[in-house]
Amino acid sequence: MRELETIRLGLACASMGMLVFATLHTNNAPKTIDRIIDAFPANEQAQIRTMLAECLHGVVSQLLCRRIPKGRVACHEILLRTDGLANVIREGQISNIRTIIESNKSRGMCSMDGNLKDLMSQGLITGEEAYMKASDKKLFVQYIEDMEE
Repeated sequence: MRELETIRLGLACASMGMLVFATLHTNNAPKTIDRIIDAFPANEQAQIRTMLAECLHGVVSQLLCRRIPKGRVACHEILLRTDGLANVIREGQISNIRTIIESNKSRGMCSMDGNLKDLMSQGLITGEEAYMKASDKKLFVQYIEDMEE
């Protein structure tokens, strides 16, 4: 979904109960939700937040990382519907999505940064690659410093 009319149509269909799968060029779940809302004019955003809060059932984000020694490996983030998620979207508190993901790992959610750490600990990607792809760079800065020594 690259332009307003496509996003509007997808959201309208989802609001009517239709199953909608869509792609957006974003790096994680919070940015995906922000991109959808920000596509609309300011005077429509409150209504769009409410519509999105009611119909969004999940977001899967994927980044491709350089694999050791060559090739690519997928890193992903999974956000699933919870009552808390609907409230966060409705109230425009998108920064709280990280907390929702972290507190619902047992339900199958995972963060991009957590998945990057897993890939790094498995020896599939370097610390530098994890740092470059991370949302929260400070979690990975120690691996860059180790490489510089």
